[in-house]
Amino acid sequence: MAYPEKLLADDEQVVEHLHPHWITLVPATLWFILICGLAGVGIAFAPDSGTGRTVVLVAIIVVGLLLLSWLSFKPWLSVRTSHYVFTTHRVLIRTGLLRHTGRDIGLQRITDVGFTQSLLDRMVGAGTLTIESASEHGQEALTNVPHSDRQQQVLNRLIEEDGERRMRGAYGGQGQPPQGYPQQQGYPPPQQPGGYPQQGQPTQGYPQQQYPTQQYPQQGQQGYSQQYPQQGPPQHG
Repeated sequence: MAYPEKLLADDEQVVEHLHPHWITLVPATLWFILICGLAGVGIAFAPDSGTGRTVVLVAIIVVGLLLLSWLSFKPWLSVRTSHYVFTTHRVLIRTGLLRHTGRDIGLQRITDVGFTQSLLDRMVGAGTLTIESASEHGQEALTNVPHSDRQQQVLNRLIEEDGERRMRGAYGGQGQPPQGYPQQQGYPPPQQPGGYPQQGQPTQGYPQQQYPTQQYPQQGQQGYSQQYPQQGPPQHG
């Protein structure tokens, strides 16, 4: 049965529409067989005729219907009225027949998706799907999800596609920031380890200053040689 389109947005599509796994109905089915069997035994041992037979039959039918409604029909209706719907925009959860409850989780708010499976779950293809979201409710656990490991991969793919779709919408359908922005130039290159640029390498973007160089004469050149009188041998009086 398709999910009602009136609950979906114009560009929203249903990807997965799930009900709880059939393993949920195994206890209800066993109760149905047991109750019907006990009712048949009670009718077989009821009085053959008279008012007593009528009373016994009415009692068996009433008790049987009450037990069947509580132990069999209620779980069947609960499974059929539980909906786990994955769309291109969100996860919709609807449960209950008389007391209807629901929750919508936007794909952009989901932070983590996980699953757990017991040995029996792996044998029958079921499991629990756990959805972490950035909301006040936090974690949502979907029990007895058919092929929970596969549904985890589907949901992760939908989250990625939703992120890409929102990015394309934010950048005008390009999916990346528009090109053509002028790049800033004229900044010095990254400094070498130690925080100081290497000597002899000019930085880009700034004019180099020319400093006058001063020539110093070498030792022995005129003007800088200092003449000292030579001392002779001491004179004796």
